[in-house]
Order: sequence, then C-alpha cells, then structure tokens
Amino acid sequence: MDVKDISTVAVIGLGTLGRGLAETLARSGRAVIGVDTDPAAAARAAGALDASLARAVRRGDLTGREHRSAMAGLRTSTNLQAAADAEFVVEAVPESYEAKRDVLRALDAVVRPDTVLATGTNALSVTRLAAGTARPERVVGMHFFHPAPVMRLVEVVRTVFTSPAALDAVTALARGLGKEPVAAGDRPGFVADGLLLRYLNRAAAMYESGYASRDDIDAAMRLGCGLPMGPLALLDLIGLDTARAVLEAMYQESGDRLDAPAPVLGRLTAAGLAGRKSGRGFYRYAGDGAAARAHRPAAAVAPPAGTVGIAGSGTMAAGIAEVFAKSGHRVVLAGRTDAKARAAREKVASSLRRSVDKKRMTAEAADAALGRVGTAGSLDALAGADLALEAVAEDLDVKRGLFRALDGVCREGAVLATTTSSLPVVACARATARPEDVAGMHFFNPAPAMGLVEVVRTVLTSDAAHARVRDAALAAGKHPVDCGDRAGFIVNALLFPYLNDAVKMVQDHYATPDDVDTAMRLGAGYPMGPFELLDVVGLDVSLAIERSLHEEFRDPSLAPAPLLERLVAAGFLGRKSGRGFRAYARD
Repeated sequence: MDVKDISTVAVIGLGTLGRGLAETLARSGRAVIGVDTDPAAAARAAGALDASLARAVRRGDLTGREHRSAMAGLRTSTNLQAAADAEFVVEAVPESYEAKRDVLRALDAVVRPDTVLATGTNALSVTRLAAGTARPERVVGMHFFHPAPVMRLVEVVRTVFTSPAALDAVTALARGLGKEPVAAGDRPGFVADGLLLRYLNRAAAMYESGYASRDDIDAAMRLGCGLPMGPLALLDLIGLDTARAVLEAMYQESGDRLDAPAPVLGRLTAAGLAGRKSGRGFYRYAGDGAAARAHRPAAAVAPPAGTVGIAGSGTMAAGIAEVFAKSGHRVVLAGRTDAKARAAREKVASSLRRSVDKKRMTAEAADAALGRVGTAGSLDALAGADLALEAVAEDLDVKRGLFRALDGVCREGAVLATTTSSLPVVACARATARPEDVAGMHFFNPAPAMGLVEVVRTVLTSDAAHARVRDAALAAGKHPVDCGDRAGFIVNALLFPYLNDAVKMVQDHYATPDDVDTAMRLGAGYPMGPFELLDVVGLDVSLAIERSLHEEFRDPSLAPAPLLERLVAAGFLGRKSGRGFRAYARD
C-alpha cells in the first residue's frame, strides 16, 4: 500500500492518547474515524478535538479553514464496524496485552485485507500482538509520544512478520504527519523508553536509598547535564503508575533486574500518589499542575570565602580559578613550575576576554577578576589559603601525593578539597593527618559555564568542613548538591549507565547511533543524543568512568559495553581524535 492511498484512518480508543492521535491525523487532511466502546468517551472526543484545534488557531499554528476542514473529516462511533472503510487503523486502548490483542483480533473481521494495523503500545511485545491476528504481516508498532500533536518522534516498530510494504507505508505516513520516524526492533521499551525509563528507575532507587535528596538529584541532572527536567519531576509528569506499568512490562519481557520498578514507585502508586495528575508524587502540586514547591530552591549567595588556592594548571584548574575570581575571591594558582602557572592564568585571561567580546561582562569587571588571580610555581604559596583545591590528573596516586603535600603546607583550619569526578574522596583524605577537613568539590566542565557543584562528604568529613565547602560553592555562584562518597556521585552514577545502555543497543544492531540520538532528542527533550554526548565527553573518559562504576558496584549490567572498549582500543576517542561513533573534520 502506498501512503497516498491512505485517505481514511481509524483510531480505536479515545482516551488522552487516542484523542491526540485523532487530532494529528485530522490535521493532515485525512478523514478520521474515532471509535470507543464508551459512549461518553466517544462523545467527549469531538469536543476535545474542537477545543484543541481552536487553541491551535489562536496560537497561529492553524488557520480557521484548516480547523473547520479537520472537524468536518471527523466522525466518532461506539461500534468497531465503523473502521471498515479505513486503509490504516491505529489502536490506543489501555496498555494491557489482553485489551490490545482483543481489539486487533476483532479488527481482522472488520477491515480490508490490505489495511495496515498499528498498535500504539509503548512497552508490550508487538510480535506477540501481531501473532494473535490472522495477518501478522500487516501489523506494525507505531509509538507516538505524548502529546501526539506536539511531539515529533514516532517509533516505528517492526516484527519478524512485518511486510516491507506495511513498514514503508507507516514510515511514510509518519513523515507525512510532520513526524520524525525512528526504526526500532521489537524489544521492551523500544528505543526512547528503553533508555529513559531505566535512567528514571535508577534515579528513583537512588532517592529511595537515601543517598541524595529529591531536590539534589533533580538539580544535579538539570544543571550537570542540561536536561529540561530532573528525573523525579519527570516521573511525576509521566505518572508514577504509568512509569511503573511500563517498567513492569519491560521487566516481564527482558527479565533484567534493572527493568524491575524501584519499590518506591509501587508504594507511592498504591497510596494514590501518581504524580502531577493526582496532585502528589515525589513533589506536591497545586491545582494547575505547577509544583507547589520549587524544584530548585533559591539559595542566598554566601560572601566570598577568603583566599582560594588551586593546585593545578590545566583546563579545569583555570576554569575554577576564573569562577572564584569573578565572584570576588583572591585566587592563587599553583603549578608545578612558574611557567605552567602563568600559562594557566593566561587561560583565565583568554576566557575573560571572550566573555567581554560576547558582552557577558564589562572590560572593567574582567580586569578586576584577573587582578585577583596570582600564580606560583610551588605549593608553598597556598600556605595562607582558606580553601585549597586540587585539580590535577584523575589518578589516585597523584592526588594522594598532592594531599600529603598540601597537609604539610596549608594552615591549620584550612579546608582541603578534591575536584575528582570518580575517585574515592576518603582515600585522598586518609593521605592527610586531618581527614575531617577534607571533602569533594566536583565542578563540571566548563566550570565557568556549568552551574552545578557536587559536594562530597566522606565518613570522616566534619560538619564544619562540609558547611564551608557548601558556602564556598554558593559564594562562587554555583548550586551545591550533597552526595556521599561513592563512585559516580549523583550525575555520573545516573548518566553513564544510560550512555552504556545506548552503546549496547547499537552493539546489538538494534538501532543506529543516528536513530538513538534522534529518539532521545525528540522523545525525551534531551539537548544531545547519547552518541553525540559520548563523542564530546571522550570515549576514553567515558570508559574510565564506566569501569569505576562497575568496579565499585560489581553489577554485571554496569560492565562497559565491549563496543566501547574496542573503539577506545582502536584510538577512536570522539571529537578530540577526529573519530568516535562519528567522524569529525580535524582543524
């Protein structure tokens, strides 16, 4: 069947998703038959569609003529027989295998032999549903994302039975609707939900374990990764009952422990706390669905924390020096040599000049900030620092050696901090005679631009040192989040298993890097797809973090994907080497 032959379509099930599908199809100029066995739902559908189209006209997204044409092409019914004339039928009944199977079987006796049947499932096996029909070759998965009229992604799911003609027709139809179709094989969660819900499930488990607070987990992922929403707020938006049901379906199909819903999802759902739609989930919500409590509580900016000493001369050291200098602190950059320290200060100067050029700050403010940055070729210059940070190579032996040196140089009462992103902070603390004064202060790269600092407290860190590190982050204009001393802290512990899962998808020939990136950008609203991000971060850096997570937690699911290991061994490290999951032009 050619997509040009699809002039009449039917939508079975007129709940929220079904009404969205009906609107999307009606706006394409096709005749739409909406079917729901509940007379009230069928009656509501036309009114809801009319109101939604009217809003689109007010926004300027639709003309009045298009509105009238779409409504003229819509009819609703409570009888499945009404779908007999459709060339394409999509079901949007509740996410139950029995309900969907019964609808598809009933359609066998109603529709024409060449009619394409699509299931809107987001987690159930399309193969199993297709096998229950008389003509499984014409059954395709077509997973629209909510709200269907707005979201551009459609996952087109093939089975071992699906005919090329049916697959091509559905793919072309999706494009004709202004959507971006992504090809997916039939496995739990397909592409987007398979990656997204595992990540959300890990976040729920992290919260349930008491490792980090709700607000800190959400702030960490928004500010550390640039995501539009934190994972717990996103679970509330999706609906905790919906997320749990999809995860349960994924688990039933895969048997993978990581797909088993975190117990907190079951407990909240059982208590009727399903998220925004019920007014309470991880957060409380007002009647309009707005969070009654802000996800990022405003924190008063602390005064400058005195002199900040930074041991290191690389990109991160220079970035942190710029952050503190711009916020009014006196900074001492201590490199292994005077020349290295001066080169680091020149990096600060260059970055400040770019900010002036982009009108982010005045020339006077830039000059004042640079004037606060001193340099030295020896750690002895940090003797008077109130806060001494190390920003050297991510090597535990190197960092421990540096902390032993800082212990002998820094004054009594100074707080010592490591900027490590993955090494045990307590190991650095134990290299000193004052482990109670040592904490982690993980800045994100580039430090001047990224708003997050993970404040890592070890079992030995004192309350006073912890409070001073938090105050220093606030004084630097950053948002501090508290976490314990374990591999990955918050951000990397949630981000890198998600990236590893994406690599395994490609490794298993389930989807291409382009399709996975498209699915996560359009389906989840992420600023970058996982393979874009891996190439930016560096495949070698990603591999090192994934190895550290696997070594600490000993979870087989956290073992780095063999494909990632092979690419790093071949020297394909991402943008910096000119080749990673994609090839890049070298400057």
